Amino acid sequence: MKARTRILVIFGTRPEAIKLFPVVHALQADDRFECVVCVSAQHRQMLDQVLTITGIKPDHDLNVMQPDQTLDALTANLLTGLGKVMDEVKPDRIIVQGDTATAMAGALAAYYRKVPVDHVEAGLRSYNIYHPWPEEVNRKIIGAMASLHFAPTQTAAAALLKENAPPARVHVTGNTVIDALHWVTARIEAEPSLASGLAELEQRFVGKRIIGVTSHRRENFGGGMEGIAQAIREIALRPDVAVIFPVHLNPNVRKVMNESLGGLENVALIEPLDYPHFARLLNIAEIMLTDSGGVQEEAPALGKPVLVMRETTERPEGVEAGTAKLVGTDAAAIVTEISTLLDDTEAYEAMARAHNPFGDGRSSARIVELLANEIGHEA
Repeated sequence: MKARTRILVIFGTRPEAIKLFPVVHALQADDRFECVVCVSAQHRQMLDQVLTITGIKPDHDLNVMQPDQTLDALTANLLTGLGKVMDEVKPDRIIVQGDTATAMAGALAAYYRKVPVDHVEAGLRSYNIYHPWPEEVNRKIIGAMASLHFAPTQTAAAALLKENAPPARVHVTGNTVIDALHWVTARIEAEPSLASGLAELEQRFVGKRIIGVTSHRRENFGGGMEGIAQAIREIALRPDVAVIFPVHLNPNVRKVMNESLGGLENVALIEPLDYPHFARLLNIAEIMLTDSGGVQEEAPALGKPVLVMRETTERPEGVEAGTAKLVGTDAAAIVTEISTLLDDTEAYEAMARAHNPFGDGRSSARIVELLANEIGHEA
């Protein structure tokens, strides 16, 4: 009997955990693989919430989170820490996801050891190295070293081919975030108490049109955050609107939002939500206002328009499909776009009914089969 292939799956942030837990589940259920999980805990609390709900127990935990650490210090700690884990585990292959410092350092440490790196959610490009920053460059660095590129869309695959990735190494799989959303939605249906923590807010805002907000991008720190806060203040003056805003733990976000929005009757500034409660927020929101990448993929799966508070996006498929719209961080522009969706039924329905280009919920199964095929080719 052929020995199982040992795959080290590396992640460190909540979005990575959400997008990789379906892959971990699929690998763990497949006798062809031995799945070893290493978390960096680049996010700590928000990461642990996902681990708990999905039942994933990491084999290695670097716990690198430090207050206000610089990107170079973080990267150095990740590179040496992940390297030590690889030397101990001796994996046959490594899986990373997306564009984080953890993913980039994991890919680099693997490259230094000549271990193949397989990249989930490969090929996203904004073509601006400072938006999103530093994620655009992190993703390109991983792409330069990846063995298999699991592109979520044809657009992402085309970007990789334009950069001379070998066509046989690029595979369109869909985005695993849709697998995750289907999984958690089914869990909530079976066990409603998992997402019952928003019931009080839902009662408080009954009859109002809920706008869900997430904001955390580094390039928006400072003036961008102030513009976002001003827009929320203005839109919350409408008596028919309520805003639910799980505020990111980063002090660059919290300080601005608390000072500008604290105490407003129609705005609920709440702690970051665990994954089931975030899925619930997506369900009850009429519009999602975000600078997050993942929300651009998740909300359309539930028919919710997404206004993206960024100047560029590495997920242009949503904009092209009509599920998302770039609105930047200018307060007046954000208010105008939200008001249009609230007041123009035709404009709202056009976005809500647009086809979600990001997947069908079977991405993880495709990835596991592609890995199995790769192992067969190597045998």
